[in-house]
Amino acid sequence: MDVIETLIPDVKLIRMRRHLDERGFLSETYSARSLAAAGIATVFVQDNHSLSAAAGTVRGLHFQIPPHAQAKLVRVVRGAVLDVAVDLRVGSPTFGRHVAATLSAAEWNMLFIPEGFAHGFCTLQPDTEVVYKASRHYEPTHDRGIAWDDPALGIDWPVDRSRAIVSAKDRALPPFAALLPWFAMAAPGARQAETVADHAR
Repeated sequence: MDVIETLIPDVKLIRMRRHLDERGFLSETYSARSLAAAGIATVFVQDNHSLSAAAGTVRGLHFQIPPHAQAKLVRVVRGAVLDVAVDLRVGSPTFGRHVAATLSAAEWNMLFIPEGFAHGFCTLQPDTEVVYKASRHYEPTHDRGIAWDDPALGIDWPVDRSRAIVSAKDRALPPFAALLPWFAMAAPGARQAETVADHAR
């Protein structure tokens, strides 16, 4: 696999290789060893798989707060999405900025999103399936989010707000300006600081 830095260096775009023959292909879609060699030594504990029936479906922007903050490794096995990661780390030079990348089954790529980022995506094709690994289990009491369409984030979504298919839960998410300082930028070589030990709703 080839690991490519994005505009936010901690977020990585990864292109997987496919070995083709007359039968089809074989692809190594996850290798802890290869990722560790590229500086991604995250241990993943949970896999999630979503199907979105219609293009223009938006899921996000979601994150979990410490001590259950999640890193994610996101890929598309059918269809395509615009995948977005927003930096929530107070003190980061890219705080409030985002990375947006097109992930697709055709491109056979994926995005690594570390702790301290909100994540969401918009489907570009019908019947799109997204699978992702998470570094911590889902914890409902630590589940949070910010509004996907907040103008302050400057995300160029591929669907108009009035036409997007969004859950009632995601439509009620607060703006970025209401974000509490859940995350702090880690010192070089250190694990990210957990500024809030444990907050439940």
